[in-house]
Amino acid sequence: MFKRCICGESMALGLRKVFYSRTVSITGVPVYACGHCSRSEVYPGVKLDLSRLLSDLGAKPLPQEIRFDDVHEWARMLSQASSASLPLSAARIARLTEERTNELLDLLLIAASLDDQAWKRELEGKLAQLNGQYIT
Repeated sequence: MFKRCICGESMALGLRKVFYSRTVSITGVPVYACGHCSRSEVYPGVKLDLSRLLSDLGAKPLPQEIRFDDVHEWARMLSQASSASLPLSAARIARLTEERTNELLDLLLIAASLDDQAWKRELEGKLAQLNGQYIT
């Protein structure tokens, strides 16, 4: 999964560690990185959720490490799709995303049948994180 860098070279999508306020490290953040000019940028589909997370941490957060794939479904799919020996594959990511979407839809039906509004909202949020990736 690539995009064109402003220097003209390709930027590869990967999972990186992001630091916030010198005390918090957030692992597994989807980031495009250019091997030529070292430019990097957070994947557009997760920027808003990453900003919300940073906002929730506040200006002076306690030292901690956060796994982004625990708070964002798309990062979770990328984490599952990646391996040490293979680059991220769009086909593998699409397959995992479809499987996870189906799983979440099944859970949404159960939550609706139980009339569990909080669980429904949580599941709808996860579905939005997955489906929003194809819109950006």
